Amino acid sequence: MDFTHINNEGRARMVDVSGKNDTERAAIARAVVKMKPETLNAIKSGGIKKGDVLSVAQVAGIMGAKKTSALIPMCHPLMLTSVDISFQFDHDNSSIIIESQVKTTGKTGVEMEAITAVTIAALTIYDMGKALDRWMEIGGIMLVEKSGGKSGHVIQEEKEKVVKDGRLYSICISPERGQVKREVFQANIIENHGIENDGHAGPWTRQVTCLDRASVLKANQEHGLDAGPGDFAENLLIEGIDLKELQVGERLKVGESAILEISQIGKEDHPSVVTRTLGVSLLPDEGLFCRVIQGGKIKKADVVEVI
Repeated sequence: MDFTHINNEGRARMVDVSGKNDTERAAIARAVVKMKPETLNAIKSGGIKKGDVLSVAQVAGIMGAKKTSALIPMCHPLMLTSVDISFQFDHDNSSIIIESQVKTTGKTGVEMEAITAVTIAALTIYDMGKALDRWMEIGGIMLVEKSGGKSGHVIQEEKEKVVKDGRLYSICISPERGQVKREVFQANIIENHGIENDGHAGPWTRQVTCLDRASVLKANQEHGLDAGPGDFAENLLIEGIDLKELQVGERLKVGESAILEISQIGKEDHPSVVTRTLGVSLLPDEGLFCRVIQGGKIKKADVVEVI
């Protein structure tokens, strides 16, 4: 296989992609910043004098993705449609795991943008924490997953389990029942209650409602809809897990500590705000209703595990 960025004269070139079709493209990348345990605790507790480390690193990573073509000489300037960056504290290995998800619709992929995003975020964590720990290590930078284009959907084999665990696509709440839910970036799940400030929370078994994002995408295609997070009245929209394979009694771990137990699958159908608005409802057949076994903070893009 020849290098695509070398022309017939052996000189560098930007690859001609004008003959390719525009397709939806996405990429997920990862990086790991290893540090002293006290540095990790300081970042988690907000004890860094320069400010909120992860908030700054998140913005820096997004900016890095947008500036990739200015940093990597042969990358094409792209109109990115989405850049999302998440962080996970790994106390066992005294490190922070950074993951990016970048999307576009175009003629070339966003692998470089995803990798640049986690790299710049990692460098920002180092910059903000170096006064405490100048020997922090940045490593594990890799492409985890990509989709779209000629090669289609490809997953890095060593990371396939993490991808199969799934991730939290969105969190949605409504102050009262019978209202359309709105998306929030993060939320507090309360043991034996539900999501804080959600009208469906309470001392019963249907405290948190989960729905497979694949079901929403399928409904959009089949019914000509443009439904997004919360439009089908779900609290948690999950991707990467086939929720139809789960049974009552099984448990989901969301983020670092929240644990949900499936108490009911589907429910009685009745005219609802969803049916009146969209003409179709998913929760009666496909909704997972859960009670909260253990509370915790959750945020968009958190890992969701079947435990």
